[in-house]
Amino acid sequence: MLAEWSAECAADDPVLVVPWSDPADLTRRFIDLRENPYDLDDVSEAADHPALLHALRALNAPRSPVFTAKCDVWPLGPDELTQVQLLLDHPAHEAPAGFASYLDLLWRDRSLFASFHRQGQLLDRFTRLAAPLHYPYALAEYVIRPALLDLDGPQEGFAISLYIKALAHDPHAAEENWAAALAAIVALIRSRDPQGGSATIYKSPPRRASSSIG
Repeated sequence: MLAEWSAECAADDPVLVVPWSDPADLTRRFIDLRENPYDLDDVSEAADHPALLHALRALNAPRSPVFTAKCDVWPLGPDELTQVQLLLDHPAHEAPAGFASYLDLLWRDRSLFASFHRQGQLLDRFTRLAAPLHYPYALAEYVIRPALLDLDGPQEGFAISLYIKALAHDPHAAEENWAAALAAIVALIRSRDPQGGSATIYKSPPRRASSSIG
């Protein structure tokens, strides 16, 4: 699988703020799936795409090193489709359809959340481990971006936006390729131990927070 990572941490780049809500649509908000796993029912994207539901469940499970803040899924538009075809070296006539998703991830280890350097080291490892995975029609992109987290006290650090994109000969097959690649990357993230021993972990506050619509 093609996998790469980059950073978008310039002064004018977006900052992920958690918890968040969309004032124009109150159904779009941060949902803490660690504290409220049954709130997956409120994530419309997960209801429509079982692979995303399984990914959210796994990434927010107690043994996961991360939790989720936002997510979305979409069929690739013409420009993005062309870009992915070039990256994966598949001509348009061979793979004319594409599907994609993103998940914003936050590390539960507070010291790791606050460290750009350590997150970069982990992403170097993740991209190396993804290389031998046999998903020739899919790619994984990780983007480190600034984050402000205020669940049980404010802290500045960094989040990871994980993009999975896949191609195929038709839309249904593209979504199947995406689902398989997403499951593989989620398993890879879950299989690593980034904390290296004792760590201070983010726990959900007693109040109801409201991961993953967006």
